[in-house]
This record gives sequence, structure tokens and C-alpha cells, in this order.
Amino acid sequence: MTKEKLSSSLEDYLEVIYNIIDKNEKVRAIDISRELNVSRASVTEALKKLADKQLINYGRYDMISMTEEGKKQALGVIEKHNTLQYFFEEIMGLEHAEAATTACKIEHIISQNVLDRFTALKNFHKTNPEYIEAFQKYYRDK
Repeated sequence: MTKEKLSSSLEDYLEVIYNIIDKNEKVRAIDISRELNVSRASVTEALKKLADKQLINYGRYDMISMTEEGKKQALGVIEKHNTLQYFFEEIMGLEHAEAATTACKIEHIISQNVLDRFTALKNFHKTNPEYIEAFQKYYRDK
């Protein structure tokens, strides 16, 4: 199966499914509907698309599970989100809610090249926090 780029919406569904399974070990369509605040019909449509792409196992009245490829792609989306949120929160000094919202928007459009640079900056920050602290002081004093 060729790995094709998922839409932003399907990435969100995949991320939510993974997170619910990670917490509860089982997920139902209603759980996804509540988490994303979308209709059950929208969830059903998305689940069918994810199943067609062989990222989840889904039957109308069955519990939903993820394939290995689905888990891999979900973890990729989560890692992008976490890297971006770290940047906005820990480096740029944004409040948690704004950092999370901004990361969620950008995670769907960021190129791998740009993400690699964010990841390198995150890793640099973890080993050299004094440089980022100097930047944050500079920004506050501006």
C-alpha cells in the first residue's frame, strides 16, 4: 500500500483514535464524536475512509482498532504536534492553550524540512536552555 497524504481532518481522527485507545484500550464512534465535537455521521464517514486506507479496522457495530500502519501514522502526527507545541510553549513562551491550538493548525501543513529544523531547535534547547532564556528575556524587555 502506498502511503498517501491524509487530509487534516483524517489526521485529527487518527490522532484522536490513537489517544483514546492509548487511554482506554477501546474506542467507539461515540467517543470520537464527543472528543472532536462532530456528528456521528461525520465520524462514520471518516472511519470508512480510514478503513479503506487500511489505517484502522472498523465494522459498523464493532470496536475500532488501529492497524500497524495506522499507529505509525498517528504517532507521526502526534510527534509533529508535540514538537510544535514545545516550540510555541517552551521556546516562544506562549500559554499552553494558544501553543496547543497553534500547533494543531500547523501540524497539518508543515513540510518535513521545516519540522526537522523545529525538532533540531527543540533538541538544542533541551541541552542549551540558557540561549533560549536570553531570547525570551530580549523579547520581554522589548
